[in-house]
Parts: sequence; structure tokens; C-alpha cells
Amino acid sequence: MDEIYDVIIVGAGAAGLTAGIYSSRAKQKTLILNEGAIGGQMVLTHEIANYPGVESTQGYSLSNTMKKQAKSFGADIKSNAKIIAYHLEDTIKWVELEDGRTFKGKSVILAPGGRPRSLNIPGEDTFKGTGISYCATCDGEFFTNKEIVVVGGGNSALEEAVSLTKFATKITIVHQFDHFQAFEHAIKEAKENPKIEFVMESELRSFNGNGTLNSVDIEHLPTGKMTTKNIEGAFIFVGYSPNTHEFKNLINLNERNEFIVDSDLKTNIPGVFAAGDCIAKKYRQVTTAVADGTIASLSSSEYLRNLK
Repeated sequence: MDEIYDVIIVGAGAAGLTAGIYSSRAKQKTLILNEGAIGGQMVLTHEIANYPGVESTQGYSLSNTMKKQAKSFGADIKSNAKIIAYHLEDTIKWVELEDGRTFKGKSVILAPGGRPRSLNIPGEDTFKGTGISYCATCDGEFFTNKEIVVVGGGNSALEEAVSLTKFATKITIVHQFDHFQAFEHAIKEAKENPKIEFVMESELRSFNGNGTLNSVDIEHLPTGKMTTKNIEGAFIFVGYSPNTHEFKNLINLNERNEFIVDSDLKTNIPGVFAAGDCIAKKYRQVTTAVADGTIASLSSSEYLRNLK
């Protein structure tokens, strides 16, 4: 007889791991399937200083602690799990993996997270990974003693720019508006750092180089004036796109391709819930993802009780 889990959780970021902690601690047979790195966007964050009860920690450290907690309560975690098909409509749901394995569950929590949004300008694809990065924690050291640009105006852009000053000699933050969308403390910290300067109301138009990235073209939006800035690296922090493309014909999505859920994080399919950066919501923080994972797990538990 095929093994049937009480809940299958897709994704092991903050939301998925939290759901796994709650479900497995409730003595439910829990499976977490994850395609990428355990921890999702948390592992891309150099420092998390506003997680309640924790003064300051690295994103990788927090995600590793969450993983250990889930496993200690009995959650089965499988990494490098590329899911190629979802069968969610029946009472017993199942997923197919690329390697031929299948897993069945009575309920499913979708927490696939998101991916860094691209600028989609000339040269970006050419220099991805060879001058252009979307992760300061992953790649900051490669830009030691180099001049770089950071694109964006939210918390991630400013906080990661500050963290990059440990490596780079100079950082230019390019932002399309005349003001930042970040919290005041992040703005203050960036403005007080002598290694950081700002180019406001501007957008990058191209990445240039011959084999290696050596400059960017920047347009000043109010005037249309173009300038070329010599740099040796670029970090892009302009938000994330939800990893929901596989569910387009299965789960109801909004115009931004986010899962549409109710207050209990139920999707349009009974027994299928969604949590984290993939759902339609206003704020995206580690703490909001943790809250989502908690609610999705509790809602899944209620659903399972009603099945019996």
C-alpha cells in the first residue's frame, strides 16, 4: 500500500518550514518537498535583526534552526525535489517528481515562494553570474575592492547595500523614484554610510562590457539624460515574482500571478492551502511568512479533522 502523508508541503522557506514545524508537532505525518536551497529567500538575507526574540541572526542560521526543529518533530524533508505534475482535485492528492517518485497526501500546503525580479534590459542575461548578482550574502565577497551599483529602493536594496560596504570600495544606489520605500532605519543607515551615494529618479538602461561587466547606462527620468558609469559589479533588488507558473491552470491566481486565498489561507481547491511570498498580500517579511505557515498548518489540521 502506498504511503499517504497527512500533509505535503511544497517549499522549504520560512512559510513551508513553519508549516512543517506545526504539522509535525501535531503528530501529523508531514512531508516537505523542496526544489532549491532549504530556507528560500531567508538564505539570501545577510542579517535579520527584526525577528522577535532574536537580536540579530543570519538568514542561513535562522533557516537551519527551523529545518532542525521540523525534523526533530518528525517532518520528512526531501531536497532537490523537482515536481513535474500536481494532482490536487481528489481527496487523496499526489505529486510526481522528475526522478519518477510519487508522493500522496490528504492535504497540501503550497509555499513555493518567489524569485528575484529581473530588470529585463540589454546585457542582463549576458552578465548574470559574471558581474550581476541578486544575492549580497552569496556573492558579496567576489566584489572586494570593487565599485558596484545597487538597483532598488526598498528594504532589501538599502540593507544589502550597507552589508556590501564590507567588500566594495564604493556603492551607487540607483532608484527610479525621488524617495525610498524602505523603513526609516534602513534609509538612515544607508545615507550615513560614506561608501554609498545615490542616483535618484533614474533607471538602468543597459549593462555593458566585453566578457566582463565594466559599465552601465543610466537614464535620468525627468530629463531623459543618459550617462555611462564605470563599475565592476551590479546587485539587483527590485522585488520578487511568485513561483506559481506551474499552477496557472490549477489554482486561482490574481493579475500578479499570486495565489488567491481566504483568511484561512484556503485556495479554491478543498484541502489545498497556500502560504508565504506566493500569496496575494501587502507585506512580505520573514515574520509574515512564518505567520502564513502557522495559519496554513492550523487550517490544514482542521480540514484533516473533518475528513475523519
